[in-house]
Amino acid sequence: MPADEDLLRAESVTKHFGVGPPWSRRRLHAVDDVSLSIGAGRIVALVGESGSGKSTVVRLFAMLARPTAGEIYFEGRPLSKVRRRPAQLAYRRKVRIVFQDPFSVSNPAYRISHSLLRTARLHRPDVRPANRRAEIERVLDEVGLSPASEIIDRFPFELSGGQRQRVGFAEALLSRPRLILADEPVSMLDVSIRIGLLNLMADLRDREGVSVLYVTHDIASAWYLADTVAVMYAGKLVEYGPAERVLRAPRHPYTQLLLSAVPDPRVVLTLTEEDVGEPPRVIDPDEGCRFRWRCPYAQDRCAEATPALGPIEVGHHVACFVAPEMAPAPSSVPTEAL
Repeated sequence: MPADEDLLRAESVTKHFGVGPPWSRRRLHAVDDVSLSIGAGRIVALVGESGSGKSTVVRLFAMLARPTAGEIYFEGRPLSKVRRRPAQLAYRRKVRIVFQDPFSVSNPAYRISHSLLRTARLHRPDVRPANRRAEIERVLDEVGLSPASEIIDRFPFELSGGQRQRVGFAEALLSRPRLILADEPVSMLDVSIRIGLLNLMADLRDREGVSVLYVTHDIASAWYLADTVAVMYAGKLVEYGPAERVLRAPRHPYTQLLLSAVPDPRVVLTLTEEDVGEPPRVIDPDEGCRFRWRCPYAQDRCAEATPALGPIEVGHHVACFVAPEMAPAPSSVPTEAL
């Protein structure tokens, strides 16, 4: 996608954290040299195991943390220039977060109208005080919480997990955002209600033109929802491209490993020894591919240099020395399993 069509674009973004006492020089490489873009009205799935750096990317995009290196652009403007409070508030109207745990973001002592009214006062100066409740009820109806006139006066404990998560989306939509950062929004919900939240995000994209960064470790839901998939491992982006191409014919061994973990309902689950090796090293990591400890195709050069993310097909990028020399490996997981 051309740069002038990008809503948000990250260029070589890096975030390191100090480890140990203040005088220690040890650094945890949470995010290293990540470049990706989110187009207007598009859903990008950021996929990876726990600890791969996905939530740190969300914090950087939400301006809850500043990158150690690199730059993030929103609507063509670098976030490093957004310093004053009015500019930060304007940015946070357009970029909203939906958190992973719907049970921890609501104050149990207040009705849900409390936080929704605060959001309306802060981010919707165009709505008169007398009309705020009506606007909140409209948004609650929009995310599937009906009758909104009753839902708005309930306490959090009176709602199910799925309803609380929809309240989170309603609070995000109140400010009329252009981008929603959804940090594993369905991971703590029952499987039976996850599909409703996934369909809600797709509906917001199609009906409202809202872009979504969908952070997940569930590659099956990424296949169902996303237009673009970015796969992270140990702070590095290892594969990136259109969802259909990346997940039907994955080129990076890590993406193939993630897909192999999706259960096939047609076969009996058996143990496998394919995923062997040490966990990723992210504290002062050595030079080389960070996945080499678990990769069945690792070669000597994989320990000597870090592979750069480069095009392997039009729009499809992979960070791997071996992938360009291998024929595309079609996914062994049937579509119905995903």
